[in-house]
Amino acid sequence: MSELKLNGTIKLVGELQTYDSGFTKVEFVVTTPDEYPQDVKFEMVKDKAENFLKYNKAGDNVEVSFNVRGNEYNGKHYVSLQAWKVFKSDGATAQPTKAVKQEEEIDDEVF
Repeated sequence: MSELKLNGTIKLVGELQTYDSGFTKVEFVVTTPDEYPQDVKFEMVKDKAENFLKYNKAGDNVEVSFNVRGNEYNGKHYVSLQAWKVFKSDGATAQPTKAVKQEEEIDDEVF
């Protein structure tokens, strides 16, 4: 499956959910900037959930990379969008949620 991405603004960030098995997740909603905006719910799981909560909040412009997950339970089928990377975005270009050292610019010399 090809990499799926969605740009938008974080509308809602849920609480960190911890289950008896030790599994953790956080759900969040991103609103798309389309002519007819859509509210899309994602989940981030395990250790990425805690990191997501440290660096993201409602109102942030982001680019979300995600996978589509599906399963069947008791004859019903369920789909979830599992985010695995979230970048801060200014609307045109995405920026990592953590500070990343910029590469030094190299001056071109003309010979």
